Amino acid sequence: MADNCEHFDVIIVGAGLSGIGAAHHMKTKCPHHSFIILEARDAMGGTWDLFKYPGIRSDSDMYTLGYHFKPWVADEAIADGPAILDYIHETASEDGTDRLIRYNHKVIDAEWSSESSSWSINVEHKDGNRTILSCNFLFMCSGYYDYDNGYMPDFPGLEDYKGTLIHPQKWPKDLDYTDQEIIVVGSGATAVTLVPELAKKASKVTMLQRSPTYIINAPQKDVIANFLRKILPGKLAYLLSRWKNILFSLGFFKFCRKWPNAARKLIMKGVKKQLGDDYDVNKHFNPKYNPWDQRLCLVPDNDLFDSINEGKSEVITDHIETFTQKGIRLQSGKELNADIIVSATGLQLKFLGGLSLTVDGTEIIPRETHCYRGMMFSGVPNLALAFGYTNASWTLKCDLTCDYITRLLNYMKMNEIKKVIPRFNDPTVKDEPFVDFNSGYVLRSIDDLPKQGSKRPWKVYQNYILDIFNFRYSSLKDGALEFTSN
Repeated sequence: MADNCEHFDVIIVGAGLSGIGAAHHMKTKCPHHSFIILEARDAMGGTWDLFKYPGIRSDSDMYTLGYHFKPWVADEAIADGPAILDYIHETASEDGTDRLIRYNHKVIDAEWSSESSSWSINVEHKDGNRTILSCNFLFMCSGYYDYDNGYMPDFPGLEDYKGTLIHPQKWPKDLDYTDQEIIVVGSGATAVTLVPELAKKASKVTMLQRSPTYIINAPQKDVIANFLRKILPGKLAYLLSRWKNILFSLGFFKFCRKWPNAARKLIMKGVKKQLGDDYDVNKHFNPKYNPWDQRLCLVPDNDLFDSINEGKSEVITDHIETFTQKGIRLQSGKELNADIIVSATGLQLKFLGGLSLTVDGTEIIPRETHCYRGMMFSGVPNLALAFGYTNASWTLKCDLTCDYITRLLNYMKMNEIKKVIPRFNDPTVKDEPFVDFNSGYVLRSIDDLPKQGSKRPWKVYQNYILDIFNFRYSSLKDGALEFTSN
């Protein structure tokens, strides 16, 4: 540890949805621990401050994406980006978390010393200067993707295109797309959000996809939740609405996994109901994979389908042969002209925010570690990661992770324990991928990620109800954690 550097019990990295939630848990459950939040950017909010593209919204309901300790009180269950950002700001302001954030503090690397039982954190500032901070425990809440650049495929002929090319992660503030012809390349959550919103002002919007994605419709306002809020105290209404949606989403996920053909038929029936029998639903909305092999896309109040029915947008399923001066030529031979092309082609996964870790001088290679309960790593002391669910709202899992970490921190302080290390020492546990998901951004980076195990506590179950017991009530002495008092 560097001489005279500031030292804290805990350093939280990231002031987005996860980091602000983690700070609340620290303040309320670990009042005797000192901590700060380091944020690489100049504002809090993470995803909800970074992304500025038209129509940005949640793809989960806010009764589950919201924190369990702070009720969501707006009428819209599917909220837009600015509303979610306001919610994060309000949360941070109410408990004073906003005063603990250090902006323009980008964590470059962290070095663990067993001699001092602490992490030395190398921080880069906006002006390029660097300082060292230290802590006993490092809590990574920096998300899972690269904030600097989205994923841009190496499209053939891209240099020939004379129009405007945009990745949604870097949407220009002053872009006027009124009466413009637009192609949105992609079929994921960003694409299905952008298309109906852009179609309100553009002359024509085409969603160009190589293959379809499962899309389901949901009301933007939760009628039951809004009714409960009128007749019950706010916290009780929120709790009931939250559990209603948790149980429904978990039940639907299980249904999709157990009866994929029936789930496919149900989803296709919903799409046909919106687009009619004459629309080629099978070509444009019926993926080759089973439901929940990748994340389902949510459409609020039929906005995408209404846009298609009104002729404001269209979906084309084809492969790109090459970009041209005026747009894109497809493998079918069809040419699409566009003033603007939006490459909604996804994210680049960046594990631990790209942080370089060393333990007593030895570099930690993430793919050579195993993930304990989806949040700590074998052989790495006093470090945790907030990583949400892939089949449900991100915050549900992050809340449980914070429950576990605060319980662990209090146990260590009470028993004067300086170091906790997960040890992968059970030969009966088999290796499994860190994320059981075949989305493109996961597959592109799967070889760089840690592994999980085939059974607890190394298995990530993607089941909130099961995890409540695993995280809140399980023993800390499970045979996998090694505690050291010196």
